[in-house]
Amino acid sequence: METQFSRLIPIIGKEGLEALSTKTVMVVGIGGVGSACAEALARGGIGKLILIDDDDIKISNINRQLFALHSTIGMKKVYAAKKRLKDIRPDICIDTLPIFVSSETIEIINQHKCDLIIDAIDDTDAKVLLAKLAQQESIPLYACMGTGNKTDPSMFSFSDIYSTNTCPLCRAMRQKYRKAGIDKLTVLYSPEERKGKLAIDEDNKIVPGSTSYIPPIAGLMLAGRALLQLSNFDTTVS
Repeated sequence: METQFSRLIPIIGKEGLEALSTKTVMVVGIGGVGSACAEALARGGIGKLILIDDDDIKISNINRQLFALHSTIGMKKVYAAKKRLKDIRPDICIDTLPIFVSSETIEIINQHKCDLIIDAIDDTDAKVLLAKLAQQESIPLYACMGTGNKTDPSMFSFSDIYSTNTCPLCRAMRQKYRKAGIDKLTVLYSPEERKGKLAIDEDNKIVPGSTSYIPPIAGLMLAGRALLQLSNFDTTVS
């Protein structure tokens, strides 16, 4: 009988699907990258998701974020995400934390145990806090670097943070991670030079420009990496 996973089982096997059903992934940041990542993880068989983001959905999110619709403007991103993901996978467990990652909230976050963390946030101090938590608790973490003002998806790849080049966010994070005592960290990044101009948001702050496709592609790459590792399908991924 056909099931939701009939096309997946031939690739990872029933054992792989069973392994995924027992795993919990924490996705931090439910924006362009994190929304695509969370949905792919849900569709891919992960048993539980922990979604963390304190933002509300804005009209400017619609060009790149899966959970951003005209009908969801004003909703907390994590609540809009949970509603859609439960429609896709009624059996999936989802915890939502509408909070910002900070020194005040990191212990709350640490109370939610997981098998893997996806860092899909932009704030540099928050990225350091997540990396320190992951290193302290021996939790695998994949961190997304800058996707703004990028246009070529073929240039994205996984690397240790200390082997990256060109990306301005990587440059800033190498210094911060080193200062925080982070020994190594797998990141997804692109060495593509910035294309186009920066944008101005409603608070008159300078923000990166973004296409409809680059952030979701990065999110799907992160989800793929996590699913391969947690299903034990590809033991070379670590």
